Amino acid sequence: MFNSFSIIFLLAALLSFINYKWLKLAPTIGTMILALFLAGGVILSENIFPDFYQFFCDTLLSADFGTLLLDVMLSILLFAGAMHINIHALERQKWAIILFATIGVLISTFLIGGALYFLAMLFGVDLPLIYCLIFGSLISPTDPIAVIGILKEVGVKESIELKIEGESLFNDGIGVVVFTSLVLIASGETENIGEEIGHIFLVEALGGIALGFALGWIASLFLKSIQENSQLATMLSIAFVIGGYAIASRLGTSGPLAMVVCGLFLGNVINNPVFNPKAKNRMNEIWEMLDESLNTVLFVLIGLSLHLISPDLKQFGLGLIIIFMALLARFISISLPFALLKSDGDRLKTSLVLTWGGLRGGISIALALSIPAETYGHTLLFLTFIVVIFSILVQGLSLGALVKKLNLSAKDDL
Repeated sequence: MFNSFSIIFLLAALLSFINYKWLKLAPTIGTMILALFLAGGVILSENIFPDFYQFFCDTLLSADFGTLLLDVMLSILLFAGAMHINIHALERQKWAIILFATIGVLISTFLIGGALYFLAMLFGVDLPLIYCLIFGSLISPTDPIAVIGILKEVGVKESIELKIEGESLFNDGIGVVVFTSLVLIASGETENIGEEIGHIFLVEALGGIALGFALGWIASLFLKSIQENSQLATMLSIAFVIGGYAIASRLGTSGPLAMVVCGLFLGNVINNPVFNPKAKNRMNEIWEMLDESLNTVLFVLIGLSLHLISPDLKQFGLGLIIIFMALLARFISISLPFALLKSDGDRLKTSLVLTWGGLRGGISIALALSIPAETYGHTLLFLTFIVVIFSILVQGLSLGALVKKLNLSAKDDL
């Protein structure tokens, strides 16, 4: 895996250079577009340069997208994403975030899963209902890595930005718990399904949040005691993130939720005015560098994963309609919980931005890759891929224009 990651990291740096010099798009989008073209070119060259094509496939397969993202990169990316969010500002949007990340994910899962089941029958694609629901669970959560990366370029109102960022950070962990529960049902290996699912929600979700608080509190004590040593403070913050994610995996709790809570807790300690300025600046610089570098690698991997899909005409037609259904389900799953909240602006406009800004990303692809090919994995991977690509390219590139059109940019608050 290390050799493959090294090659992909080099490739990500080169594509970033090309994007910076010539394309001049948002780094995540630009590098992914270039990676898609590169993957397409390599696929077309299979008969001309078979050895190079085989090397390309072996490199990507050895990188193991799912393991690399879920077990290596995700802890750093989620922590870095949560670090910059002001916890006091986030608290003002807590009910919206809680409802969107829980009820919203469940509503979307069943809407997308139900729609896919009937559409699959219409298109003659074999997909049992439980696997349709599994697809709904993996595609419903918005990807914090994609969302936060794009929002940096958009400049939306703070209240909306906090809703999108906060929801994406938490619904990721909730979505993984729902996905795990549905996969357990699909396996049919246990008699006490209800007990098992209850255990998953209790241990993974609540356990992950509790572990995140514990890690953040302990890490803050360490950092406060050695804040004059910026290098050691930075090293300790990285160690707590990587080690904390490993502990979460060992305990069976949700690593994503633990890292989000830990990032929120520790980020607000580090960015407190009383914290040592030198240590604060060093840590923010290092974490920003890690965040941007691994973000780029992730989006390059998404683009290169084009070679993993091999759809037929039926699946392609089904995928195009599922893009629309995923957006409709997202709008409904936002609008219904939103109706329970006190309005802080135009509900319809805010719901539209939350819908269009709810980007899907690498986590959805990683979860789809975890489904064995013999149990409808190929079909679900293609559907996931096409929704993710549309989400990042079309929604990501046009989100700024939509925000301006609806007069919801940060400048409108001035």
